[in-house]
Amino acid sequence: IALLFLVEHTYRSSAAGLGCAARGCSAYKAGQSNVRSVSPEPPLQRDAMTEPRVEIESLHFSVGILGISGGSLLLLVNGYSHSPSEALIHSTALGILLLIIAALLAYAGVRRSLCHAPLFVCLCLTISALWCGSGLVHILHGEGVVQGEEGLRGALIPGLAAFTLALLVIGVVGVLCKEVVLSIIAFSVCLACAHQIAGLYDPSFGQGASAASYLLVCFLGAYFGTGRLLSYITKGKVQLPGTRSEKKAKLTAAQAQDRNDVVTAGLVGNLLSATVLACPLLGVVPALVPGQVPWLWTAGVLQLGVCILSYRAMDTLAATFYGFTAVLKFAEGYSLLLPVWELQVLFSPVPLPTVFAVLFFMLALFSTQKSLADGLYQLFYVAYCVALAAQPRGFFQGGTQGVQAAIFVVSAVMLLLTLHNMACPWRLPTGEGLLRSLLSRTNLLTLRPLDKDLHAPYLGYSKYADAEVLGHGCSVLSAFAITATVGSEGPLAFLVLPWVVVAGGLLQLLCGSVAFARGKTLESTAFILYGIMWAVWGLTRYGGLYGATRGFNVAVGIICFLLFNCFITGGALFLSKAWFAYALTFQLILVSFLLDTLGTLPYGYDIGVTIIFGLVSFYCFLANLFNSSFQSPQLPLGTPFFRLSGYGGGGEHCPHVPARKATSVQQIAEIMKNGGTCGMPTDTVYVLVAACNRPDAVEKAYKAKVHAQDRPMSLWISSIKQLEPARHLLNPVLWDFMEAAWPSSISMVIPRGPWMDCFGLKDSAKYIGTPTSIAIRNPDCTVATHLIDLVGPIATMSANPTGEADTTHHNQVYAKLGDKVDGVLCDGPSPENIASTVVDCTKIESGNIGFFRVGIFPKSQVLAPASTSSPYPSKHYCADCKHSLTLSPAITE
Repeated sequence: IALLFLVEHTYRSSAAGLGCAARGCSAYKAGQSNVRSVSPEPPLQRDAMTEPRVEIESLHFSVGILGISGGSLLLLVNGYSHSPSEALIHSTALGILLLIIAALLAYAGVRRSLCHAPLFVCLCLTISALWCGSGLVHILHGEGVVQGEEGLRGALIPGLAAFTLALLVIGVVGVLCKEVVLSIIAFSVCLACAHQIAGLYDPSFGQGASAASYLLVCFLGAYFGTGRLLSYITKGKVQLPGTRSEKKAKLTAAQAQDRNDVVTAGLVGNLLSATVLACPLLGVVPALVPGQVPWLWTAGVLQLGVCILSYRAMDTLAATFYGFTAVLKFAEGYSLLLPVWELQVLFSPVPLPTVFAVLFFMLALFSTQKSLADGLYQLFYVAYCVALAAQPRGFFQGGTQGVQAAIFVVSAVMLLLTLHNMACPWRLPTGEGLLRSLLSRTNLLTLRPLDKDLHAPYLGYSKYADAEVLGHGCSVLSAFAITATVGSEGPLAFLVLPWVVVAGGLLQLLCGSVAFARGKTLESTAFILYGIMWAVWGLTRYGGLYGATRGFNVAVGIICFLLFNCFITGGALFLSKAWFAYALTFQLILVSFLLDTLGTLPYGYDIGVTIIFGLVSFYCFLANLFNSSFQSPQLPLGTPFFRLSGYGGGGEHCPHVPARKATSVQQIAEIMKNGGTCGMPTDTVYVLVAACNRPDAVEKAYKAKVHAQDRPMSLWISSIKQLEPARHLLNPVLWDFMEAAWPSSISMVIPRGPWMDCFGLKDSAKYIGTPTSIAIRNPDCTVATHLIDLVGPIATMSANPTGEADTTHHNQVYAKLGDKVDGVLCDGPSPENIASTVVDCTKIESGNIGFFRVGIFPKSQVLAPASTSSPYPSKHYCADCKHSLTLSPAITE
């Protein structure tokens, strides 16, 4: 395993070097032939980087298949050598080994989920969950928590039954899609699970048959996994017959959102928990026992992973749904732990399941825009929450277990439909697009188009969709959970702890992390702070610790949270009225916590403020869900009470568009042609640019910086070809130096002269450079050169006020320059945090050059030593230049 990870790291490094070499080769050829492509991505770079991507995917396939083969070998040896009297491998050791292999399979499945391989992803994550849950059960059995063969049988059978059906579905879909290897592996592990169930009743029958199934997986996985690995290591020179990987086209943003590969793993998690809870009702096991908790919590962890990866796939609805179901899985597992604490009575607060049912209903209603089947499937969870509200001991009573039996069946059907439609070229009908077609006939509601830009944050782009829907939904759950009144039975007898700690704590932290990744500083701070508060308060108040620690010590901690939330409430004044109400009502909840610790809480105050906070959170949940689904109309969230001239203040008149789209570059080009100034990413830091043929725009950019007179603007071109008409006016040494050094992050200061007339600068010339010299540069950035090709040579300056740090993110451009910028091309963080190297070429005709600024390119890369034995240590040659160049003595010192 360590060797595989080392090989991947080494190959990634070489692939990155290959890409850099491809870019350098392309740039050098462009300089020599005076021809430069203006396509968004050079063809050579695409060709060079396509192979590494395919090979990396082949490595992940090898890791997954070899991991399945290794786990099968472990279970093969243990099963074949197992005797009723003594096992070959101790249960604890077997469980730990299965956990290690499960983690490896999860890694392979997650990595392949970033490309379109739904069947392989589903198989890896399903077997990973199978061995994770069974490994935990074996550890509990080895440590004496699960006692005897009877206890082991009651703990293992529900999970094995669920995965038998799930793997059967995967195998059937594999046959339909002609994925022979994956279908054989799925069928073999499915038979092994079925035989293992039989072996729990009769060891003489099941264990040998289970070992035979795993033997087939071992041979098949070893052959194909080794074949792919050999092909990866030898870069395709050695390939075993039948193991060649096929190149697949990379999905577009719309296709990636439509094909969220990890959704099938979430359905497997629902199938698993439904099996565990339905087995007692069907008589498969006598009752729910603590030994079944690993299956439920494995399903919960699996669905948390599905939630995160769904945000990565820009699927907000799926992420929210599986975030909610993960909360249910942890609550179900928590309820089964009560016998460990010798608590036999579990009361569920009635308001919470009712509110949860409302949340599921709203989510199901909006999920019909994806497909009618998705909306109907989520309605089963509405019925499940209603059953929990109707029965005080919901998880242990027949009503909820009957609903879970129905969820078991419908989850299996949904797994078959979803996996088939993802993996097969022909699709089964699920009502996809039905709602969109119905709404297209009316003007009342307009659905948003399924585009990646749907989830693009203000000021740029993000790899994750917006998580505010889930964050506000979890706030609703936490608020209504703490309305439960603790009676004489104690706090542990009430099903409150998982709702507050998991929903309010864990998922709020997740939403805060996603918001931070999207550049939402205030929102991420609020979610993370509230998540910590819910987790701490839930563990303290409903974990049995509050009675002994009530007093001044707890009050000090709550006062700290109050002070932190004061800053968030103040910041929300600049965000929206809805966020201000959200932060302010949470402040009231913190006050109720403080009064409770001091013993001065007025009667009914805590219930009142939590209900108010819950209603505000529900409105935020509904508004974000509605506004992310419909383009018009929009539920109002309120404008800010105060507006700043910097960040967040120019969304209406200063477009921030992603630099990855050609239409965005064209939009910025039109702004510049009309006399606008724009922020632009480069191969170093962000710059402020204006078209040289618009003197008014150049003057505006020149005056945008405070005290800009001592920081002259520079001239940028897209190719040395643009200097060809003035080549006879330039020194031959300078021309050779330009050809050798460009395109790159090197700016050259050269004397002013008649050569500038070829650019038609006119009145703009007085703002660019100094009276005697001018800095000129050909950047090594596709976006920059494409924009220059559209508008002509541009005048540039750093996108920051004089004296401040360089601008290294598109968020900072408008924040620093305000209304002085008319548009921003957004490309995230700068590739470098250091500006370009400025070379003094005013005396290059005499062989002398100097450095005004040593930036990203050090002197050693600009100049190559002529000879290590030369008596003139200051004499150098340009790396690709034919002329001898000497550093100025002052500069050398």
